[in-house]
Amino acid sequence: MQVMKWSALALAVTAGTTQLAFASAQSESKGFVEDSSLNLLLRNTYWNRDYNKGEYDRNTWGQGFIGTFESGFTQGTVGVGVDAFGLLGLKLDGGQGDMFPGERKDWDDSVGQAGAAVKVRLSNTVIKYGDQMPNLPVLAYDDSRLLPQSFTGTMITSNEIEGLELNAGHFTAESPMASAARDDGRLKSTDVVGGSYQFTDNFSAALYFSDVEDVYKKKYANANWTIPLAEEQALNFDFNIYKTDFDKDFVSALDTTEDPVTGDEIPGARESQDNTIWSLAGKYSVGSHAFILAYQQNSGDRGYSYDYGDGGSSIWLANSYYSDFNAKDEKSWQASYELDFAGYGVPGLSWKTAYVYGYDIDVGAGSDAKEREIFNQVKYTIQEGAAKDLSFKARNSIYRTDNRYGTDLNEWRLFVEYPLEIL
Repeated sequence: MQVMKWSALALAVTAGTTQLAFASAQSESKGFVEDSSLNLLLRNTYWNRDYNKGEYDRNTWGQGFIGTFESGFTQGTVGVGVDAFGLLGLKLDGGQGDMFPGERKDWDDSVGQAGAAVKVRLSNTVIKYGDQMPNLPVLAYDDSRLLPQSFTGTMITSNEIEGLELNAGHFTAESPMASAARDDGRLKSTDVVGGSYQFTDNFSAALYFSDVEDVYKKKYANANWTIPLAEEQALNFDFNIYKTDFDKDFVSALDTTEDPVTGDEIPGARESQDNTIWSLAGKYSVGSHAFILAYQQNSGDRGYSYDYGDGGSSIWLANSYYSDFNAKDEKSWQASYELDFAGYGVPGLSWKTAYVYGYDIDVGAGSDAKEREIFNQVKYTIQEGAAKDLSFKARNSIYRTDNRYGTDLNEWRLFVEYPLEIL
């Protein structure tokens, strides 16, 4: 398996070198100010989580302001620029720990943060150092709530050959979504390296590696293939796989037991453990409709873990909704449907519904557990006029599981977003 992965990467590089490189983006630079942009995203969100028992129910309403500035690059062989962001979240009602800091039922009324990064470009290669929001399969910032997560470190992104993108990074700080602190995640370091290659218009592949210090090492691979059929019809296959090797001390810290007399935690004595999780999704598109079937399987010594220094979105798998269906030994099936109402005269309106069923979950209780989720999401973006790009999104999950594994849930997430282009 490892030989096949490396062979695919070598083939990508070899194929790429036979093509003409892009025209140099740096040679086309208009300047630091001339290529600059300043944007403000207004995000209003309401979350309602009903756990059916009332004890842990959450209702959260917040207003977010997400400002981003991206300068151009100075002209010349080597260009220099600056990127910056400013975040502010205001609690309008309720609260929860992944949106606002503070204690349970006593969340802070606001949270804010600012960050900046310097960047240097040579030809089509950019080196950026500072606060940033990486979006790679093994290091992906979370932007699913009120304010986005961010990391501090160095990232190199190279697009010297058409279709080939290479990435390498070293990060030493993590700021969670609900924190104003630069390193509230107490990250030691995260190293990432890898790339993706577009072999043809219809086939692409990716290969990435990461090392979160004292936590785990990950390998990731992806293959995506689209088969055009008749007019307005296509079949797509998307395969994703993660292989994770956990650090012994990290595993011991997670697998603690309690002394029955003193109540003190007793660290577990397990050796390093590993995990492999993969998914394969098939999507048939015809006109405004899309039908998806997906299968996902987890194996190894424990379930798939993420957001321990690699970001809250580093789970690029088919069956990730409210539940990620990533428990130990879990297998899961998905059937879903997507509809783009543009074909019916309502551009900007879309709907997705999905049913996911997970089974064979190893809970160590003598039998396997199950879980299932019904997911629905409707989104509408205004296409023209004074309110152009104003969007409304409603997302609902109905989640049920064996009591041995988790807690039943009914959840609503409502978003209203309005992007403003200031510069």
